[in-house]
Amino acid sequence: MNSERVTTAYFRQAKKEGRPLTMLTAYDYPMAKLVDAAGIDGILVGDSLGNVVLGYSSTIPVTMDDMVHHIKAVTRGVSRAMVVGDMPFLSYHLSVEESLRNAGRIIQEGGAQAVKLEGGQEVAQTVKALVAAGIPVMGHLGLTPQSVHQMGGYKVQGKDEAAARKLLADAKALEEAGVFAIVLECVPTALAKMVTEMLEVPTIGIGAGPYCSGQILVTHDLLGMYGGAGPKFVKRYANIHEDIMKALVAYREEVQNGTFPGPEHSFHMPEEVLARLC
Repeated sequence: MNSERVTTAYFRQAKKEGRPLTMLTAYDYPMAKLVDAAGIDGILVGDSLGNVVLGYSSTIPVTMDDMVHHIKAVTRGVSRAMVVGDMPFLSYHLSVEESLRNAGRIIQEGGAQAVKLEGGQEVAQTVKALVAAGIPVMGHLGLTPQSVHQMGGYKVQGKDEAAARKLLADAKALEEAGVFAIVLECVPTALAKMVTEMLEVPTIGIGAGPYCSGQILVTHDLLGMYGGAGPKFVKRYANIHEDIMKALVAYREEVQNGTFPGPEHSFHMPEEVLARLC
């Protein structure tokens, strides 16, 4: 495995050479170290941390301070993967100046190498300004969780002709604005294939089929952290929810029945010292 730091140039070269890119999420130092050690190309510190680690029902309550806090933790655990920090709800909608300031925090304070934002033609001017300021930008089209209320829920996007044509136009607008890659979320396979073939920049799919330039999943989903049924597009590579629950219950039972801690987990002192204390 190549230990050289992954950059935006690496992403573009991978697309040219037909090498699939791998991305996963991480929200803290220990998970970032594991994902990086596994050779994953990119780590997204997504605003999905709102659902996954902060317990919100959506990404909308996540703040810039939340994002910077978690991005800093992740970057401390990474030596190879590119770290991309999500721009949360309303952090890039009010003005170009505020967008620059918030993106700058993700890069300067957080230590990320790039930012990600949702939207197409409507955010193209913001993307241009960020890129002009030297901030690499990853786009995000299809199901955009920050717009979940407007979309009426978590649904596949681009299924009818008008929506599909808009997504194609949005993807082209983002590429022209200077993004180095675009996440396609919950997009029909055939449409994602069209977008990928149309663009020079790579596409990163999540629920967008096998023809994207790379794939991304929420790490907690693929590890089975929370149990239960996950999204259709997730493949479970482990079931650590079950393993963790077994370990926690075993600990509780051993403490209650007096078998933990045992002599091997305890510290001892010389008998003669103990005798003098009695």
